[in-house]
Amino acid sequence: MLEFEPFGCDHDGFGLEGLVAKPQGEGPFPTVIVMHSALGLRHQVRGTVELLVQRGYLAVATDMYGPDIQARGQEATGEAYAAFHENPGLLRERVVAWFDTIAARPDVDASRIAAIGYCFGGMCVLELARSGADVKAAVSYHGILTTHAPARKGEVKCEVAAYCGALDPYAPIETIDALRQELTDADARYNISVFGEAAHSFTDPDAGAMDMPGIAYHAIADRVSWAGTLALLEQVFAS
Repeated sequence: MLEFEPFGCDHDGFGLEGLVAKPQGEGPFPTVIVMHSALGLRHQVRGTVELLVQRGYLAVATDMYGPDIQARGQEATGEAYAAFHENPGLLRERVVAWFDTIAARPDVDASRIAAIGYCFGGMCVLELARSGADVKAAVSYHGILTTHAPARKGEVKCEVAAYCGALDPYAPIETIDALRQELTDADARYNISVFGEAAHSFTDPDAGAMDMPGIAYHAIADRVSWAGTLALLEQVFAS
């Protein structure tokens, strides 16, 4: 059974506690950061970490809210999520703090780090790419695509992949087009895939339990986006 260990990050005196798991061996390992949705660490990311470790990657599920909020349930995590929209600069700073903390681990190959994220986590990994961090790839699944500070020319160092649903009300087509233009203007390397029948949370088999319009699982979008991610990781970590 895969062992998860708590892993902390200090962001300007604010304590965060994520989870880390790794394959057998001494490392250092190519590493994938997994960033949670608005629902927090209790939802979806553990399964993704397990799949990544099976592939030989060290994986870290980051905590953007803090352990007290993570433990208090959906209302608390929802309030924490909303707070980042009010202070988007804080979000980027916290994502970078996590990246720097993870890169400093002795069992992490700091030259081979990628980041993937779901919904809010997709927004987080795109902010990491925009920050100019030395990350190999940033993969967003049904992420929020808008930003307070668009990527500047030449500063995006990684491959960017955004998997989007044409029926996603939280990332409508006009924001997909804006992201494409932003990355083009920044001379970034990117791929944006739009699944015509997919809505928000298309990677989450439990999405239907939310009983909310515009939120639904889509098996093809889920499987194709994951296959594309694995191919991208293999390529960027080999180069």
